[in-house]
Amino acid sequence: MSEEKTKWVLDAAHSEIGFKVKHLMLTNVKGEFKTFEASIYTTGDDFMSAEIDFWLDPASVDTRSADRDAHLKSADFFDVENHKQINFVANTYEAVDNDGSYELYGDLTIKGITHRIKLDVEFGGVMTDPWGNKKAGFTINGKINRKDFGLNWNAALEAGGVLVSDEVRISCEVQLMKG
Repeated sequence: MSEEKTKWVLDAAHSEIGFKVKHLMLTNVKGEFKTFEASIYTTGDDFMSAEIDFWLDPASVDTRSADRDAHLKSADFFDVENHKQINFVANTYEAVDNDGSYELYGDLTIKGITHRIKLDVEFGGVMTDPWGNKKAGFTINGKINRKDFGLNWNAALEAGGVLVSDEVRISCEVQLMKG
């Protein structure tokens, strides 16, 4: 007899979906997405069995600069008029060690372009909060080349190099609650 599926929901108040991009080849500019959701099911509490379908609203991008956010929402980048979601569907898990480190593989879709990516996942464990809710925590990191997804805009610098790096670092803190 197989174990029952366990539904988990994102605890948005305790989760962050962030990214960093090198600007002027000098410093990292950070941003995050404010609106996101996921459908997550596990067999029992085994996250190696997880079925994950995650999506976010690219129009919810926030880099603490209204002008930059407007540019990111434009056709130069996310084209939010025509592409309402960025989606990640996980399909393969590999344990890196016996200490909660995993590699998570799945399909990332941005602007209708899908590529398989790898994310490094650190499992923080499962706890019950003071109100009796079962929670699970994860730190997720990875990197993608934005040009693979049609995010091609850039500007050359007089001194050489480019305004925005091609590499985007993904950095997330995710807390789930047993649904």
